Amino acid sequence: MTLPLIAPMLATPGTLPPTAQDARWAYETKQDGQRAVVYLPGDGTLVLRARSGEDISVAYPELRPLGAALGTTPAVLDGEILALDRQGRADFQLLQSRMGLVQAPAKAARLAATAPVHLVVFDVMHLADGSLLRLPYSRRRSRLEELALAGPTWSTPGALVGHGREALEATRAHGLEGLVCKRLDSPYEPGVRSRAWIKIRNMRTADVLVGGWLPGKGRLTGLPGAVLVGQRAGAGLRYVGSVGTGWSQAERTELAALLRDAATEVCPFDTVPAAPGARWVRPRLVGEVRYSTRTRAGMLRQPSWLRLRTDLTPEESAADLPNP
Repeated sequence: MTLPLIAPMLATPGTLPPTAQDARWAYETKQDGQRAVVYLPGDGTLVLRARSGEDISVAYPELRPLGAALGTTPAVLDGEILALDRQGRADFQLLQSRMGLVQAPAKAARLAATAPVHLVVFDVMHLADGSLLRLPYSRRRSRLEELALAGPTWSTPGALVGHGREALEATRAHGLEGLVCKRLDSPYEPGVRSRAWIKIRNMRTADVLVGGWLPGKGRLTGLPGAVLVGQRAGAGLRYVGSVGTGWSQAERTELAALLRDAATEVCPFDTVPAAPGARWVRPRLVGEVRYSTRTRAGMLRQPSWLRLRTDLTPEESAADLPNP
């Protein structure tokens, strides 16, 4: 049969629901991977589509056996493709080596054999010959669990009803990306960023030293568009990323003056970062940034500026970095 194309429903960033409404919500672990809508026509085949609608099936051949998991029952499923590290946690950096292989089936097959991905399935939007879009989340979740989807490279993770604060604390304790809160009575809204799904990302903070900056463009002309930051590694300064958000216009203006006063012709980082047009500064400005996770090389993911740490000297800033 021809299955309907369904755009994935999206979550809105937010905070935990009020305590009085806690029992009306389910809580799922937020996964750090590639969103995928899974089409199972019931003939043993499988099509994976990214959030953009692109067919990405070729990049993940290890997921093909899922095509036969429901026999002749057609289905459309929602899930996330993950690459897992040695501790079994999602590692987006590992996944990036697979995401660009839509036109490289031979390389995808080699990587599938040595480092297979894992698909977590968390919703079902179509089953047999009927749409489930209008059913509440709780009913869809029951139908999904009845499918008993568990295989060598796919699974259906649990969802906790109520106890949102405890669920969030558990994700933090285990170093997971965050939590998705889903209202039990919510229908599936294709392509909509809905308040019925709320995502909470666990963010971390770090003290960094500013070692350079990139000039802004447009309304930011003459101001820093981003700062290049590092952390102490032994006697040196290791580059850990570029931070381009978190300031007001007034704060950028103040920062621009401080950067001009610290200007130097010498890059202060151990290794010169790939940042064309960078302006270097002596690393004496300490800042606090918020970020989600680090890459295996120690780079900050999704960093944003919190504040200038005028209370800290460069020598008092963050402890030495561990080796990547």
